[in-house]
Amino acid sequence: EPTGNLDSSSSADVLGLFDDLHAMDRTIVLITHEQEVADHAERTIQIRDGQVWDEHREDARALA
Repeated sequence: EPTGNLDSSSSADVLGLFDDLHAMDRTIVLITHEQEVADHAERTIQIRDGQVWDEHREDARALA
């Protein structure tokens, strides 16, 4: 939960860093309970009761 205890400005900075790393073709595995953070992801996998419950992949063109 990389932004869990941060103020909103610092949280935005961290998410911006992740966006920059993604633009450099870096893979980031991030665990979060915050939908706002998950909304930055190209691909999300939701786990419920230890099982994959849902998987969603954004069209890469829509993110650009």
